[in-house]
Amino acid sequence: MNYSQITDYLYIGTTPKGEDYAILHELGVSLVINTRFGAQPRRDPISPPIRSVWLPVIDSPFIPIPIRVLEMGVREGLKVIEAGEVVYAHCSRGKHRGPAIGACILIAQGMQPEQAMKLIKQQRPISDPHIWYIRRRIMKFAQTWDKG
Repeated sequence: MNYSQITDYLYIGTTPKGEDYAILHELGVSLVINTRFGAQPRRDPISPPIRSVWLPVIDSPFIPIPIRVLEMGVREGLKVIEAGEVVYAHCSRGKHRGPAIGACILIAQGMQPEQAMKLIKQQRPISDPHIWYIRRRIMKFAQTWDKG
């Protein structure tokens, strides 16, 4: 598992395997947000298990991430963060969808979209939240979240 700490309460990375859950427990993670389309969340073998939310979306310029999916991930993430706990958002490589959810969580907490994307890129250099079709969804989320 490859992961990056974005803030004290947010990590972004790749899909955890069963044995990786020990690391997630050590990091204090209490919610895993899985954005993989074809990969259901792996079962956490440690008891009590870390809660997971599966938001299957495709990473494609032709099929944009639905804003409602970003909103669902943000709402679940905010509940955990507001309780003083930690979120791990992931996609296959921790490059697009996981960073998109992470950026939207930061935006919902009051960070400006450009600042959120910059922080994620700085903390997780492999990420690419600025690629046009991901950036467009992050910016759209920022516009709609402010209205909601």
